[in-house]
Parts: sequence; structure tokens; C-alpha cells
Amino acid sequence: MPRRVLTGRVVSDKTDKTVTVLVERRVMHPLYKKFIRRSKRYAAHDEANLCKEGDLVAIEECRPISKTKSWLVVTRNGEDVARPAGFELPAEAAPTAEAGA
Repeated sequence: MPRRVLTGRVVSDKTDKTVTVLVERRVMHPLYKKFIRRSKRYAAHDEANLCKEGDLVAIEECRPISKTKSWLVVTRNGEDVARPAGFELPAEAAPTAEAGA
């Protein structure tokens, strides 16, 4: 089963190896049919403490790391972030060099 990937903005980087990411989505109001914004904050693991407040990041669902943290920072401002040990992709999910050859 594929892991969910969300995109959001870092709103807090005060804790060690953790950032708080605000993810916004647009949903249609059931009665008025107007698009409204819904937002949620996620605690995400940032092993190297690279992310700063205001960065645009992509976070990926992973195993629970703590009581509230079960997301991992994958990209920061469009650049890949190194994964910590134990968070490698499974062999069948990893892209191969032979694709299309």
C-alpha cells in the first residue's frame, strides 16, 4: 500500500529533530458550494534539523516515531532530504534504472 505524501509549510522548528507542518486543503461547502480552506498541523521527523520556519516541505507517512509523530520530511524547498537509517524504501518500491530500457 502506497504511503501518503502531503505538502505544507513549516510553522515551527523549535523542537529537536521535529518540525510542525501546516497542510491546507480546499473543500467544497456542502450547502453553499463555495470552496473553503481546511488546515491541519502534522509533527514530522527532520533528522538533520535542516528545515526552518517558512520552508515548503513534502512529508511522507511512516511508522510511529513517537506518540504524535508519524510523518517524515521527504523534500525541502524542492530538494530531497537524506533519510535516516531504518527508513529506506522497500526493494519492490524503489525505482529501477532499467525502466523503459
